[in-house]
Amino acid sequence: MKTATHHTKKIKARLHALVRHLRADVRKVTEPKAQALFETSAEVLTGLAQAFSDYAKKRELAWREPRAAARPKRTSSHASRR
Repeated sequence: MKTATHHTKKIKARLHALVRHLRADVRKVTEPKAQALFETSAEVLTGLAQAFSDYAKKRELAWREPRAAARPKRTSSHASRR
């Protein structure tokens, strides 16, 4: 079975290839709205590829293993004390 890192590298490479394709197509079309669509798509996919990199490198807190709690939270009762 392959690791998640193996799959993230493959997907990231495909995303980068698609970004290069989109940016090349920006220069091939003359319609401004299509150019904007291709460039915007390239930017979004670049951000997604960065998320895959961050996952592989555990850069973001969300991608890290959760720490075991040092000690459980203390609960307090709001009942009146007599």
